[in-house]
Amino acid sequence: MEALLVVNAGSSSLKFQVFGIAEAGLTRQIRGQIGGIGTRPRLQAKTADGAVIIDRTYAAEAVRDLPAAIAAAREWLLTLDGFELRAIGHRVVHGGPDYAQPVLIDATVLDRLASYQDLAPLHQPNNLAPIRLAMEINPDVPQVACFDTAFHRGHAEHADCYALPRAFYDQGVRRYGFHGLSYEYIAERLREVAPQAAHGRIIVAHLGSGASMCALRGGRSIESTMGFTALDGLPMGTRPGQLDPGVVLYLIMQKGMSAQTVSNLLYHDAGLKGLSGVSNDMRDLLASDDPHAALAVAHFVYRCVLNAGMLAAALGGIDAFVFTAGVGENSAPIRARIVEGLAWLGAELDPVANEADAAVISTAKSRVVLHVLPTDEELMIARHTLALISTHKA
Repeated sequence: MEALLVVNAGSSSLKFQVFGIAEAGLTRQIRGQIGGIGTRPRLQAKTADGAVIIDRTYAAEAVRDLPAAIAAAREWLLTLDGFELRAIGHRVVHGGPDYAQPVLIDATVLDRLASYQDLAPLHQPNNLAPIRLAMEINPDVPQVACFDTAFHRGHAEHADCYALPRAFYDQGVRRYGFHGLSYEYIAERLREVAPQAAHGRIIVAHLGSGASMCALRGGRSIESTMGFTALDGLPMGTRPGQLDPGVVLYLIMQKGMSAQTVSNLLYHDAGLKGLSGVSNDMRDLLASDDPHAALAVAHFVYRCVLNAGMLAAALGGIDAFVFTAGVGENSAPIRARIVEGLAWLGAELDPVANEADAAVISTAKSRVVLHVLPTDEELMIARHTLALISTHKA
């Protein structure tokens, strides 16, 4: 069977999926990951119907970093029979001003993407590492970069510019938005499950360790809470979200912190982790009786509600609200608290449906339909990869 490999590489995990290519379209064959890189490495993979194929643990020193994880995953994938690899699709967080759609990767493209590493230091280096390795090992296998920024590139210029001299915008200093692969999938999924709503005014909340919100009109992004980097917008697991730039100047000029120290603070030690002093995981915060954990949760909910108001203003009203990603899909308490703050927009929660993680959690009389939809970034990457290599081959 001809197949596509989809790779989503992070700092402590490597996710991968294998999709079969058939006349009827893509079929998911394998879903797997190596988690706990450098601490408690564990390779897990299942078939599309959930049957476990492998569940293997490693010594920490055996898979101490991402390249070692890539090598371990590759070694196992090579043992699989019946797959002929056509191409590899990758999630790449930042496409900068140059890439507004998926692109076939060559050395020139790779160098250009590497130039954006300082704009996404948590993600971009890890996204590019498996690409480099695959280019060395299998140079004849096409690779495709799919960007988290691409879905937002149709925004109006007045929405994406900063109030800085024009030269900065021309150099690429502008609002990009992220989580675009997730939002693109949700926009397509809404056409299937709620076709009437899909053409209306929708706010999608991608709430996980990384978090943002997006305003959709007619299935297209018109505004996002994230900007130039993935630090902006909502508070996240270890990132602060919206921050007065004067704070950064103060830390450097008055507190004597170096730019690198400030960068480490904002990417690794801020957000829910920094505010609570307890954890960056929403589940831990909700279970804790520490008042600082409660403060972090309250801050997260408050900022979600405030940003929803901003996006509703950009849309000129709202017809539906979608929760997705880890927290959005699985945390009924957080959904309930956010919906409570959206009551002024006409949102009314059905508590029973919410506790059951139902696909629709609003009441029949709610003016805003509340959806809970699992996202699928990997499927979007597979679709883009297949479309691009098919066009290129033709």
